[in-house]
Amino acid sequence: MRKALDISYTPLMDYGEAWDLQKKLVCQIDLGEQRESLLLLQHPPTYTMGVQKHPENLLLSKEQLKEQGISLFEIDRGGDITYHGPGQLVGYPLLLLNGQEGLDLHGYLRDLEQVIIHYLAKNDVEGTRKQGYTGVWVGEHKICAIGVKFNRCRHSRGFVTSHGFAFNVTAGIQNKGFQGIIPCGIQDFGVTSLEDCTKREFDMKQVAEEIITSFTQVFNYEGIRMDEIKEAR
Repeated sequence: MRKALDISYTPLMDYGEAWDLQKKLVCQIDLGEQRESLLLLQHPPTYTMGVQKHPENLLLSKEQLKEQGISLFEIDRGGDITYHGPGQLVGYPLLLLNGQEGLDLHGYLRDLEQVIIHYLAKNDVEGTRKQGYTGVWVGEHKICAIGVKFNRCRHSRGFVTSHGFAFNVTAGIQNKGFQGIIPCGIQDFGVTSLEDCTKREFDMKQVAEEIITSFTQVFNYEGIRMDEIKEAR
């Protein structure tokens, strides 16, 4: 029997608000007060620096960040620095990984990658994994960054996941906020997007709907969709 999963899509949400919401839902899922959830959304221009932070990979000063209207958050996910902004679909799965299902944390990362690979294949794009790196690639260019946190449960055995994936959709996104950082600390490879790979335009909400299909297939959930993020609180 497939488990129920609350799913919502929000066109734009400030990063701080989304981070606070994730922390709230993690606690509620741990307590059994909330179903597992998948938040899909876009952020205003934002840099996030994970626990493997290297400040030298941020190429802009505080003054330049302010001039360009880009926020900066030091956060608790794995990985280094990345960019979030309009034209990028961000997914935050808040899933309970418990002892009954096995605690294959690396397998969870591979499954997240598979969601994007599965979706790309439906659009005739070959998404791949690159040895030694997390995320999804098209050739030598990263199209989806992945960084997660495994929150140890306090009221049951296992973990609740937070953070997740950032899937580049809109053409030219690599020429926007990515110019101010060394993405994920990787200098040898570039960044691309769905529209750049296909030479087609995509509606972000439609991409989200199709990603939901791929996600529920890979993770074996029955999605319960909600129109507004406020309904998931």
